[in-house]
Amino acid sequence: MAAAGSSPSIVEYFGGEDGYRCGYCKNESGNLSHGMWAHSMTVQDYQDLIDRGWRRSGKYVYKPIMNQTCCPQYTIRCQALHFQTSKSHKKVLKKMLKFISKGDVSKVVSEEEPMDSHIEDVVSCDFAYKSESHVSQSELTPLSEDHAERVENEDKDTGETKEEVNQQTVESGSLQICADRDTPVSGEPSHSAKTVHAPPKPGKGADLSKPPCRKAKDIRKERKLQKLLQNQMRTLEGSQLQAGDQVCLLENSKSKANQPKTIEDFIFDALPDDARHKLEFTRFLCDSPLEAENAPNGPECGYGSFHQQYWLDGKIIAVGVIDILPYCVSSVYLYYDPDYSFLSLGVYSALREIAFTRQLHEKAPDLCFYYMGFYIHSCPKMRYKGQYRPSDLLCPETYVWTPIEQCLPLLEHSKYCRFNQDVKAVDEGRIKELGRVRVLHKRTVMPYSVYKKRRKGPSDEASVQQYASLVGQTCSERMLLFRS
Repeated sequence: MAAAGSSPSIVEYFGGEDGYRCGYCKNESGNLSHGMWAHSMTVQDYQDLIDRGWRRSGKYVYKPIMNQTCCPQYTIRCQALHFQTSKSHKKVLKKMLKFISKGDVSKVVSEEEPMDSHIEDVVSCDFAYKSESHVSQSELTPLSEDHAERVENEDKDTGETKEEVNQQTVESGSLQICADRDTPVSGEPSHSAKTVHAPPKPGKGADLSKPPCRKAKDIRKERKLQKLLQNQMRTLEGSQLQAGDQVCLLENSKSKANQPKTIEDFIFDALPDDARHKLEFTRFLCDSPLEAENAPNGPECGYGSFHQQYWLDGKIIAVGVIDILPYCVSSVYLYYDPDYSFLSLGVYSALREIAFTRQLHEKAPDLCFYYMGFYIHSCPKMRYKGQYRPSDLLCPETYVWTPIEQCLPLLEHSKYCRFNQDVKAVDEGRIKELGRVRVLHKRTVMPYSVYKKRRKGPSDEASVQQYASLVGQTCSERMLLFRS
């Protein structure tokens, strides 16, 4: 979906043989992943990469080695168009509304704060990687397309040895992840816990001579319906209503009132004129490897990486970083003022981003998912993402999406699972022709088959094969793999 004339993605592949510290189980060397540095990347390439289990942290793009890492991380997406707010989500939205309109501050601190992290848990993955690439910008600028086409047409000879090269080691860097969406947080109690009901105590039963007790909520609903019916009757300017028409009006009113509230009903609810606080939102493009793009059938803000700023009474209290991609809004991380942690800003921002995804869908029909990063079942504190339903997990072997309800029983038996139950199914995007991998060498774009003949020194075919198998055939033919 790359825009016409946009520059191609340019990446350096680092491999991933050495383990590093895990921010989830604290294993000192159990976290294993493949990584590459993205000098630039199109939104379509990144969309295809996250649909193969990759994820970015700044300009570093990594993919956990799922069958070896200590805490397997499964890509999770929420079906934003069908999302239904849970009881706990509604509590957070109502709490924000009460605070803005009346200044009410909840005295009861919630036991769980999904998607809110504490500062000591910020760095979930202690990556050992370069803080920046040592490649000069001039080396990353390809020569003219005509020159590239001449190289493409060179005779493709496949004779070359298959020695494994010494892969680039990745040095310690200074990645700063603040309140990352993939950071361990305080989790909710398990819903699988059984509720024990105590037997009723002996005493007086209900007085059958009196009408049964009714909940105040039901009484309020009935009064609201009666008022609504009266207003509708007044608007008919004195015309006589038949009994059947009155019943029809009442039924229509009931059906509308009984519909569950959507996120939009809470977030865009009209505030009173005397509201105690004012909450505003601004959105800006921010620095990232993703190239900003605009498309005729895309969202008005375009595609790319954005900062969403949350302003309360003129003071910034939170910033969410999101990637707007062809098929989704991908949540990167959130950081916020700890003085306002009582507002559960992690949950609130996630719900607001889901509502934002639904807004974008109106202009960009293909954009209908909300990606929440990784779901980590082996870490109880990271299971909260599964509460945003309906959601799917990505099969780590065939890269097909599977409803989370089908995945959870499997994950209870093994922390690493293949979700696709079709034993014959394979990765449809797997590498089929290594020679077609695009390479950037000495400012010249060429297929790997040509580069292999020109290369001096030991073969790097094993490294290129690994890279291509992880990014898939499509991305390997679009992105430029930098070779020095």
